[in-house]
Amino acid sequence: MTFFKGFSSHDIAEETGLERKRVLRALLVVRKVMAKDIPAVFSGTVEVDETYLGGQWKNKRKSQRIGLAKRGRGTQKTPVFGILCRRGKVWAEVVPDVEAKTLIPLIKQRVKRGSTVCSDTWKSYTGIAAKGYVHRLVEHGKGDYSDKKGNHINGLEGFWGYLKRRLAAKGGIRKERLPLYLAEYVWRYNHRKMSVLEKTDKMLMLLRSMLLSKNLVA
Repeated sequence: MTFFKGFSSHDIAEETGLERKRVLRALLVVRKVMAKDIPAVFSGTVEVDETYLGGQWKNKRKSQRIGLAKRGRGTQKTPVFGILCRRGKVWAEVVPDVEAKTLIPLIKQRVKRGSTVCSDTWKSYTGIAAKGYVHRLVEHGKGDYSDKKGNHINGLEGFWGYLKRRLAAKGGIRKERLPLYLAEYVWRYNHRKMSVLEKTDKMLMLLRSMLLSKNLVA
């Protein structure tokens, strides 16, 4: 329960009397379970967007930073792609790049055909309509997150802000662990309306299900 109150592994170890290594191993299992508890295929109106996490700008003039910051080119940052269903849940994943060959298959996998997909004008989203979706564009590069007609990506922008604040509070995460921390904060965001007790009960149910499936396989 302390984990869902936002306690660090160090605080949990102190409160429970367990060795921190044991706490860290337990939290690793919890995050792996969170990574598998993903939303079903989205439908209706969804938002798609990408962001970059971590890394630093080096040897770049201000004009270059302004021109390239949106897609993170020239940085050491890690690309993350996300999909959010209006008034619903979010899904996000670390990706190798933000090219169409990477993003379009993820949209086809996670969003039901016929749905309305709102995105900015990044070139990788060109062709979404040809895949069986209604495509709505927002001029994100001009500082706009809505076309004033109800088409926007404000929901995902809000999630990216939440994610980056949570990660910043960690004070640094190893790159190889980023997918698991991303899964944690996706899960927390999707269950944000639950109480701490409800989150704890749900996690215990997921853990029991995982153990049962392992025993059945064994």
